[in-house]
Amino acid sequence: MTAADRAPVRVGVFGLLGSGNLGNDGSLEAVLAYLRADHPEAVVDALCGGPEAVTTRFGIPATRLHWYRGEYRTASRAGAIAAKGLGKLVDAVRTTAWVRRHDVVIVPGMGVLEATLPLRPWGFPYSLFLLCASGRLLRTRVALVGVGAATIGNRPTRALVRWSARLATYRSYRDTQSRDAMRAMGVDTARDEVHPDLAFALPTPRASAPSDPSAPPGPVCVGVMDFHGGDDDRARADEIYRRYLDGTIRFVRALVEEGRAVRLLTGDECDASVVAAILDAVDSPLVTAAEPTSLADLMKEMAAADTVVAIRYHNLICALKTGTPVLALCYAAKSDALMAEMGLGAYCHPAREVDADRLLEQFRALEKRSAELRQTLTERNLAAARRLENQFNSLTAALFPAADHTATLRKAS
Repeated sequence: MTAADRAPVRVGVFGLLGSGNLGNDGSLEAVLAYLRADHPEAVVDALCGGPEAVTTRFGIPATRLHWYRGEYRTASRAGAIAAKGLGKLVDAVRTTAWVRRHDVVIVPGMGVLEATLPLRPWGFPYSLFLLCASGRLLRTRVALVGVGAATIGNRPTRALVRWSARLATYRSYRDTQSRDAMRAMGVDTARDEVHPDLAFALPTPRASAPSDPSAPPGPVCVGVMDFHGGDDDRARADEIYRRYLDGTIRFVRALVEEGRAVRLLTGDECDASVVAAILDAVDSPLVTAAEPTSLADLMKEMAAADTVVAIRYHNLICALKTGTPVLALCYAAKSDALMAEMGLGAYCHPAREVDADRLLEQFRALEKRSAELRQTLTERNLAAARRLENQFNSLTAALFPAADHTATLRKAS
């Protein structure tokens, strides 16, 4: 039987995609580009949070992840609680039926094995467990590709995440500490690989030429986040948010007093309230806000900046990928690890304890080394691109063995 005679591989992509988080959608974009380049015969569809957005942007059929549309709203009335409970049962049937229609399911990147932001066990962890358990039951290959992980304290969430990872056919991580976290939670990671985040595979816009040292300082991009701490910080979530917002406002105001133009950026729809609060507090024409709809939009903004200060993980990646020096407000160890990997480990600041004066000191130190750091980022980005080629080759070997064998034969002939 020739390759043309074989039935096309049915590939599903799964996750909180199309729900307003640019990082999640960027990971999907990278995986779809890989599938279209290396496996153009694959028939692809999605089970995701925002099916209409995914279909409109990426041109693939998509199904809603949850039967109950109020899944992520707090249920306080008896009717809503009952509907949410019923939804969990319906989702088990729906997920199993969807998995049955596929040969391969890919979870593209995202922090699906962590709880560094507030997370309930019966939300996405339950959905991921349904996926991986269905895959094992139906012998559909499920791949967690370039995902983030962290040790989880909440016992139900930890159990669901651990079993999801164990039941998956293939696992790879976006950093070493993610693999270490899964090992610490009881998952055998001996065969698991570590590669750069999938977003490093996306096209990069042309960066601006380094500023003339004698010219006035250029614009600063400030990436913001509706940040209330992590899953273990619920008791002091308001305090964390207020400290983060107040410190960021003071920092932006100080830049404006120096005559610097500031461009506010988001990474999720929920971040708009933070932008509004900063614009209200710092009433100046030097402060403007962008409305990015993709990681490509974020990268264009950052490529035009002298410097970036950001908190969201994929905002950091966008800055690093464009070669723009960035100062990270770190809310989880993944951000510190990313910055260290890219040679900017000295430019991290705790997001839970933003100190505007210290942040300004770090910012000025960063700008003094701008030319040197741009060169470092150029070298590190080339290395990341090479390592991601290995990620996609590994994925083909694990999920598309017939295609991998055909490619091997072509190379040998």
